[in-house]
Amino acid sequence: MSNFPEDFKWGAATASYQIEGGTELDGRGVSIWDTFAATPGKVVNQENGSVACDHYHRYAGDFALMRDLGIQNYRFSFAWPRLFPNGDAVREDRGFAFYDRLIDSMLEHGIEPMATAYHWDLPQTLQDKDGWANRDTAYRLADYTAALVEAYGDRVTTWLTLNEPWCFTWLGYGNGVHAPGVQNTDHAIAAAHHSSLAHGLASRAMKAVNPNIRTGIALNMTNYRLEDPTDPDLAALGGLLDSHINRWWLDGITKGAYPQNLVELYGDRLAKHVHEGDMSIVKVQTDLVGINYYSDSFVGLPRPEDKPMSEGGLFPFPQRSNGTSPGPHTDMGWPITPEGLHDLPLRIARDWPEIKELAVTENGAAYPEGPDENGDVVDNRRVEYLTNHIEALGRAIAEGAPVKGYFAWSFMDNYEWAEGYAKRFGIVHVDFDTQVRTPKDSAKAYASIIATRGDFSSLIKS
Repeated sequence: MSNFPEDFKWGAATASYQIEGGTELDGRGVSIWDTFAATPGKVVNQENGSVACDHYHRYAGDFALMRDLGIQNYRFSFAWPRLFPNGDAVREDRGFAFYDRLIDSMLEHGIEPMATAYHWDLPQTLQDKDGWANRDTAYRLADYTAALVEAYGDRVTTWLTLNEPWCFTWLGYGNGVHAPGVQNTDHAIAAAHHSSLAHGLASRAMKAVNPNIRTGIALNMTNYRLEDPTDPDLAALGGLLDSHINRWWLDGITKGAYPQNLVELYGDRLAKHVHEGDMSIVKVQTDLVGINYYSDSFVGLPRPEDKPMSEGGLFPFPQRSNGTSPGPHTDMGWPITPEGLHDLPLRIARDWPEIKELAVTENGAAYPEGPDENGDVVDNRRVEYLTNHIEALGRAIAEGAPVKGYFAWSFMDNYEWAEGYAKRFGIVHVDFDTQVRTPKDSAKAYASIIATRGDFSSLIKS
């Protein structure tokens, strides 16, 4: 018996900078990740995405492998600098031609696209003007996304404006561990608002070009588990964290207002960026919200060794301990909490009933296993991770969560941002020296899950 409907979308996901390579080909401009990766000390081994998985040349083979695994839905992203090298109105036709070929090949292999317009590779020329801390970037995104729909909206019907705005604003402009590497809380607050504004502007611009498309956004979200829920200080901190990551964008989209606890906390640091009429733009019809979920988060009481956050810190409020998260953990150090993928969609359905459709647009785990002496990649921990999370998701759907799709992260091992090539999330192993692809046991298990529409009780491990 399956909890997943006949029309449920089973897919896999990637992102342009993480897989394409070809960063200096066919007129592509420089992105903030090219610059960040070239800065000593920013990325493990100073690795970059100049080759990555060479998907720029190997996409047809990758789509054939997807098809062989039964994956019929693929979430990919466009590289903004490949299409508009300087982030202005000057097009690079060779870039547009590449995505024509890519999408046509995808469709020829029987794979339905879900497109992400912006997955972090901002043109460096826009960052030279302060990037997402500059209000104008929201308007440039709207122009860019309208051009995408004009070019590809006849073949791509589902569009996500932004991927994980919390990450590219707070990790990019707050503590600087991601591109562009800025450490300035005022810039992070501005960027967070401008990303919300950008989603509202882009959603309208895309629908103006083609009213038949569906638009959405992909948000990284988590459940906060408090070490002592009865402690009022800890409850207040948990509320700030929840607003900071979970509520900021969804409250803006559905209510036209940011969480009041953050409005009060940020004060003038936020107010000076919110112009008259902004929040009516931020509130926008959103057909689909993507959930990028990896683990729950654990918030503990302060400890003597805890240090206050610096001005360039991750949160603009006092730092507390992360609490004790249960083991085991993935290679990223993240706890494994499949029940969270049951609780989170139900929470969204309850707290934001305006959102009529959800999809899990990323879910996966980093583990290092490579081919053994027989050429097999035995990654039992990833099999267990995916299976248990999908089972939990199925129970949420049975209880009323409006989840219509699941996209495993990632289709193949790739460039994992500041971690370089040190962390492998793929269900397909990539030898980065030879570019040979090898489906892991997790790919085979996922193929079985797809084939049975999630009726996989024999695979579930306690």
